[in-house]
Amino acid sequence: MNNKALYILLLVGVGALGIAAYFYFTKSDQVLRRLPYINAVEQALKKQEDTLGRHVISDFALEGQDGKTVTRADFNNSIFVADFFFANCKSICPVMTSNLKKAYEKYKGRTDVKFISHTVDPERDSVEALAAYAQRNGAEVAQWKFVTGDKKQLYQLARESYFISDTKGDGGHDDFVHSQNFALVDKNGHIRGIYDGTDSLEIVRLLTDMDVLLKEIGNASPAK
Repeated sequence: MNNKALYILLLVGVGALGIAAYFYFTKSDQVLRRLPYINAVEQALKKQEDTLGRHVISDFALEGQDGKTVTRADFNNSIFVADFFFANCKSICPVMTSNLKKAYEKYKGRTDVKFISHTVDPERDSVEALAAYAQRNGAEVAQWKFVTGDKKQLYQLARESYFISDTKGDGGHDDFVHSQNFALVDKNGHIRGIYDGTDSLEIVRLLTDMDVLLKEIGNASPAK
């Protein structure tokens, strides 16, 4: 083999290696990367954790926009995104809902991806008010639930279960939670990410992490 042929063969080999490296790092990155487990606030006083010491979302019983009871079991075998809002909010909530809707539209119709929006103003956000809010945002109840219920339970979920607020309070009359954070939860109830729901770059990170999580837990390929 002459030097020219050897040179050409070397170039072909280097090119093939470069192509292989590109696909390895761009196409396989989401398969290789794993999301962390969020164990904030010392696992909420270590009341809610699995046998490996990882924090899990507590059980709950709330009322959805269709008037039916919503529990933690409704999200079994699904990843889901949780947020806290109120229908009359004129500041961060409309932005949060709009951004969450982007994720909902991307995964619309999938049974392995769900969403839950908790009101922090249960006195005013009745089932009827939540139904109207959900309808305005094109949310199907099977995949995106808007829930109300006992204020103390809702606020405890926000602070001690989803870790979206580090404020203190007991859910009493003068207590108020107003957080822009979203929580990404895997099918086993572990929090795998916290995101600023008002930041467009954070929403990109959320969507990327949802794809990562779907691959990690062995579900179908992410939506395109």
